[in-house]
Amino acid sequence: MLEVRISVWAELDQAGQKRLLARPKLKNSDELPEQVAAIIKAVRNTGDKALRFYSQKFDAIDHNDLVLSTELQQQQLTKLTPERKAAIDLAYQNIRTFHSAQQPKDIQLETSPGVICELKYAAFDSVGLYIPGGSAPLPSTVLMLGVPAQLAKCRRVVLVTPPGQPKASDIAPEIIYAAQLCGIGEIYTVGGAQAIAALAYGTDTIGKVDKIYGPGNRYVTEAKQQISKDPLGAAIDMPAGPSEVLVIADETASPTFVAADLLSQAEHGIDSQVVLVSNSQFLLDKTVQAMNEQLIKLPRAIIAKKAIDHSRFILTPDIDTAALVSNLYAPEHLIIQTNDDQQLLPKLSNAASIFVGAWTPESAGDYASGTNHVLPTYGYSRTHSSLSLLDFYRRYTVQTISSQGMRNIGPAIVTLATAEGLAAHANAVKVRLTALEKQAKQTDEFKQVPVGAI
Repeated sequence: MLEVRISVWAELDQAGQKRLLARPKLKNSDELPEQVAAIIKAVRNTGDKALRFYSQKFDAIDHNDLVLSTELQQQQLTKLTPERKAAIDLAYQNIRTFHSAQQPKDIQLETSPGVICELKYAAFDSVGLYIPGGSAPLPSTVLMLGVPAQLAKCRRVVLVTPPGQPKASDIAPEIIYAAQLCGIGEIYTVGGAQAIAALAYGTDTIGKVDKIYGPGNRYVTEAKQQISKDPLGAAIDMPAGPSEVLVIADETASPTFVAADLLSQAEHGIDSQVVLVSNSQFLLDKTVQAMNEQLIKLPRAIIAKKAIDHSRFILTPDIDTAALVSNLYAPEHLIIQTNDDQQLLPKLSNAASIFVGAWTPESAGDYASGTNHVLPTYGYSRTHSSLSLLDFYRRYTVQTISSQGMRNIGPAIVTLATAEGLAAHANAVKVRLTALEKQAKQTDEFKQVPVGAI
């Protein structure tokens, strides 16, 4: 039986409101950074040997070839049911459709006469996709990462996933099929911090990549953070924490739907957080009742119940205040089910992905609506965006200045550089202006020579 405490927002002072919205501290041990650093060091020093050692230590796999060959991939695909294949096909098409519309366009313009500036996009040459495995393999994450990599035309796309059981090659056929749809040519049976290290620094078997994407446990997350701080490592997609959802609902919402949405996030893990904000005491009470009815039917009920233990149910005086609470919390997923969702939507500024209306569960975004489910959590949606096609590109600028352009902007550059005390910067322009003056003087002298004298 769930025991949910309902907090009344208006009865709390500012400090109390802040405490109410504070996320639970991540339960990372003091030893975690050192443990992960040791794993990264071992992979850097001994490469494949370290990967096989950790496969035996952490996954109880005595023999791991590391590479999932094309032949082994095809063997696994024989286990894929037509129903699951069709579901993956549908999700792939919707995700591809939405991300195809995000293709960046180069920009070229003349900022002043003779000064051409350009903004160009170039796909990362090589990217690594980390796909969690174990009891809950995630073919949906393969699509969320693989489709934009495919559309960006990254030359090399590498997928790593923990070894299967009892054999390393027993990778879920759904993961393999999704990878093949996305044109991924390299699949390796390596997980954990050691997989991140292999992608970042390379081994004899796994080549180094430029950027690493994908969710994982606390060891994976810590490894991504460490390698991203090393100039010799690799870039990463975004900071991540436990999954979370916030629902704004009024008296017109369905308690059954709201309860289902809250539980769908709670089952992710015991550290997941669910928040319900409403101006209706009736809706809050009925949702708790519906959650109890649904919880007993869930296979992951124990996990979901532990997550609910640190949930937040908040009663606000009105829906505008509910929007304020949401913006303060900055959720990963935000669901709104109210009498006027479209009127509320512009008031919601801090959320990674928003789900509008009674018929839009968060599960749709996780799998098949077309939006990306790789999202910033733990309040990072204030400053970070959901994964998109642009995350597989780097931007760079080009400028081309003609002699006339240098005459136009050169004096201003000299003035600004001098003001900043950077004489060499100023001189780089002065020598060009001097050359242009000399050139112009020679041209004038040439024009002044009588025609008969030439």
